[in-house]
Amino acid sequence: MQTFNASAQFPPILSISGNPIFCTGITSRPFTINPGQPPGLQGFDQTAASLARYTATQQLLTFDSGLSMVQAANSVTGQAVKFAQVLSTALQNITPLQTKFPSNYLGQQLQQVAQVIAARSALGVQRQIFFVSYGGFDTHADQLPQQVQLLTDVSQSMSAFFQAAQELGVANQVTAFTLSEFSRTLEPGSNGGSDHAWGSHQLILGGAVQGNQIYGTFPTLALGGPDDADQNGRWIPTTALDQYAATLATWFGVPAVNLPSIFPNLTNFPSSNLGFMG
Repeated sequence: MQTFNASAQFPPILSISGNPIFCTGITSRPFTINPGQPPGLQGFDQTAASLARYTATQQLLTFDSGLSMVQAANSVTGQAVKFAQVLSTALQNITPLQTKFPSNYLGQQLQQVAQVIAARSALGVQRQIFFVSYGGFDTHADQLPQQVQLLTDVSQSMSAFFQAAQELGVANQVTAFTLSEFSRTLEPGSNGGSDHAWGSHQLILGGAVQGNQIYGTFPTLALGGPDDADQNGRWIPTTALDQYAATLATWFGVPAVNLPSIFPNLTNFPSSNLGFMG
């Protein structure tokens, strides 16, 4: 993707939820921010003394300690300070979004993503990847009321994000998708919950998505049935994560010739494109 972002002033990957391995490549690292907080070093103002401390901090990051680990850490921190300045300036010049996002944590993260998308021209990026996350799905007890709230949050947050993409005129260029191997058993536990499983659904949303459909084979919902890996309702997946990701990567602009090196297991499956992207 580097050729698409040759004139970019900012990394192509932005995480609003920590520093996950999903975002780290061989030649690229994510920039990370917290939703609703200004990027960059805090506690500095425009007074002479504060600016002097800020300059001294940056100089310390370029000081040659002779220690490789320290130099590497300083380099990452220095890059973060630089990119924070770029992003902060870009965000100051965007038109405030009219779309209202829910106040839950996922909604706050997606609102921050939408704001960065609004600043894409100033950042000079043509391809961007954003990472957000939402926990709480390890429901060993009281699963039904918990999932009602969790899935309501997901629905409202993703709906607001799509509305924001429409407001920005980029709905066909923005695709949101879930990514997790995590699921729950069909068999309930004694406390109204369930145990760990896999073979779950993924959700995909965007103007380029061929939506209102289920892709893949829906499992037979029977304990010990043909799709159950044991006796508890742990479904054996019928669609590979490699196929799912390769379909998204192709839409994103990855040439077909590069797919086998990115997804080494892709050749084990009948198709590299599941057809859910237009």
